[in-house]
Formats: sequence, structure tokens, C-alpha cells
Amino acid sequence: MIWYIVPSLIMFCCGIYGFITRKNMIAMLISLELMLNAVDINFVVFNRFLFPGSMEGMMFTLFAIGIAAAETALAIAIIINIYRAATNIDAEDITQMKH
Repeated sequence: MIWYIVPSLIMFCCGIYGFITRKNMIAMLISLELMLNAVDINFVVFNRFLFPGSMEGMMFTLFAIGIAAAETALAIAIIINIYRAATNIDAEDITQMKH
């Protein structure tokens, strides 16, 4: 089980690092997706090793992937609208749109 958990942990940590350090909204979205994929790997691994005969972890992972795809489409649409209004997608410059 450790052979699956360690890469998942590395993926999750890379996602956190990318989300915290990036200013570009697209890069932040990619980092968020990396974290969600690491969690999906954990769902499958724990389901496989704790309950080998059941499929709940796999089904929950498929549901989470579908939700992540919808969330990504919505986030990209929001980012495109922000870019049209501000011609910039840096997260720190979004506060300028309030004025």
C-alpha cells in the first residue's frame, strides 16, 4: 500500500506548493486538480486494501472525477470572463476589478 500512498502524497504536496506559490489562475487551477487527483488515488487505494470485494471507493472516485471536470469547465469560463474584463489573470490583480 505504501507504493501508492507515497506518490499520492508527493502529488498532493506538489499541488499545495503550486497553489500557494502561483499567481496565475490557470496554474492555480492545475494545482487544485493535482490535489484532487491525489485524493482520488487515495480513495481507490484505501478501498482496494480495506474492502477488497466492494466498489464504493471506485464509484466515489468516478463521481469525484466527474465533479472535478465540471468544476474545471466552470473555473475556465470564469477565468476567461475575468481575462476579458481585466486583460490579466493574476490572482493578486483581481482586486482592481472592484473599482
